[in-house]
Amino acid sequence: MKKIILSAFMLMGLAFSTQAQEISKNALGLRLGDNDGFGGEISYQRGLSDNNRLELDLGWRNSNNVDAFKLTGVYQWVWNIDGGFNWYAGVGGGVGNWAVKNADYDKTFAFVAGNLGIEYNFDEVPIQLSLDIRPELYFADNYYGDNFGPDLALGIRYRF
Repeated sequence: MKKIILSAFMLMGLAFSTQAQEISKNALGLRLGDNDGFGGEISYQRGLSDNNRLELDLGWRNSNNVDAFKLTGVYQWVWNIDGGFNWYAGVGGGVGNWAVKNADYDKTFAFVAGNLGIEYNFDEVPIQLSLDIRPELYFADNYYGDNFGPDLALGIRYRF
């Protein structure tokens, strides 16, 4: 009886550890972080091959003092770790606009970005959770704040 139970646990462990991980063709959701006032972003990922994808993020801010938007595109390389976990790295850039209300301050900016993160893809439901850092270097005259922003974010996306 002990051998049967032990064999069953070993087979279950083997089944969970040998699942092949493929990146999704599409994933849509939210990337929630904080970098220079951009709190949330709508995030879309498009699989380009078995281990490459493109991520597009649109962030905006509408508060009492500031109106802003930021569009980001990142090309990512994805590597499987084990059991639904992947890690990824990427490069990209984007554009945006930052306007302070009730002041004569309106700036358009461009930026380059790197990306490094880890994600988990659930097997039972088509949900993906990720945690990443995206350091961004801004190019604009008199940009509001520093010209560098480390953007740390938690992502949740629906895979389809």
